[in-house]
Amino acid sequence: MTETRPTTRLEEWRYSDSAALDAFAVDAFDDWRTIAVGPGEAWCDTLIVDGNSPSMQRIRLTVAEGGRAELYAVNTASDYARVEVMVHLSKGAHFGFGGVTIGGGDAVREFVTQVDHAEPEATSAQVVRAVHWDQATGNFLGRIAVARDAQKSDASQDFKALLLNKGASANTKPELEIFADDVKCAHGAAIGQMDEAARYYMAARGIPPEAAKKLLVRAFVADAFVALSDDDRREALQDAAVAVLGEAL
Repeated sequence: MTETRPTTRLEEWRYSDSAALDAFAVDAFDDWRTIAVGPGEAWCDTLIVDGNSPSMQRIRLTVAEGGRAELYAVNTASDYARVEVMVHLSKGAHFGFGGVTIGGGDAVREFVTQVDHAEPEATSAQVVRAVHWDQATGNFLGRIAVARDAQKSDASQDFKALLLNKGASANTKPELEIFADDVKCAHGAAIGQMDEAARYYMAARGIPPEAAKKLLVRAFVADAFVALSDDDRREALQDAAVAVLGEAL
């Protein structure tokens, strides 16, 4: 039972909105959604976080031997919003995560993941994209832990952020803790601005600037949902992300 609110002094909360954390009741930090994926089973869920008051969605996910779990999320909230996932992978299990934080204002939007490769031959793949403007911030803190006996683990993280003006920011903190010696673990991160050459190319072919920006952002965020096999759900997530872009045009 949590007795005090977390603060930004803690690594997993370091980029959060401290004022927003003070607004939560202490017991809110014990509110976890618990999901167990059985041996050989498959589970997939999608989230669209779009509230206008501070919010947290915290998930504990256990994936048994040979199971497969996938979570895809879009965070467009206009106030502090955190999606946090803690994952325990058994032998041969898989976890996939695709997430997009996008929006303006001064909101902090963040994904925080912790994936424990507890047994051999488990795999995990995480792709996160951030698009922000005004004074907004997009965060991704991802921790991967590979136990000593979890040989043949394969884990990856890929974070990219697109900042549409100088006031926006993005933070990422990949963390790898590896005790096994026969593993594949990789992470990558990049933060930049919109490709002006691509915008010029599209403008030269008669595409209006607003439409060009939407097309480029849609292509950018689409990376997070490539692994989602359900076409309708994938389109719904991409539409939810691009829908808020009108504020930046």
